[in-house]
Amino acid sequence: MTTEEYLSTIDSLAVQPFPDATYVDASEGGGPEHHVRELQVSQDFWDDDDGQAWAEAEAELRARLDDLAARLTDRWGSAFVVDLGPCLRASCEGEPVPEPLDYLSQQVVSMQVWSLPDSGRWLALALGQADKELPLILFAAVGRASALDLNTSGQS
Repeated sequence: MTTEEYLSTIDSLAVQPFPDATYVDASEGGGPEHHVRELQVSQDFWDDDDGQAWAEAEAELRARLDDLAARLTDRWGSAFVVDLGPCLRASCEGEPVPEPLDYLSQQVVSMQVWSLPDSGRWLALALGQADKELPLILFAAVGRASALDLNTSGQS
């Protein structure tokens, strides 16, 4: 996909109504307060003994993430970084964690987040991997401002 196609997907995701029920399929998921899309997925790394394939895939996806982040920053201003470690710890301890933070924290260390003006939503980009043999994934996610304790102006 081209950068413009990725941005079109992101634009659509940002304004789609949230689904009434939680669902997950091959490359997307959502629920009453969120959407998640896998924008780009690398190969798996079961046979990557020297780590070369992982390094190449990570560089490719990181470049795509940086390009998209620059374009979104031009639109909505600077992103802020959300560390998902506390979400993962809380989830492992049985505490409730709002979606999509719970899902993403299983695969992502941190995410870049932009507040979407006048929508009560935020959009995030993140690069993650569920386990070292599994593919790297470039995610786009949209959630309600309340999931990140943002007020309606987007400030926490």
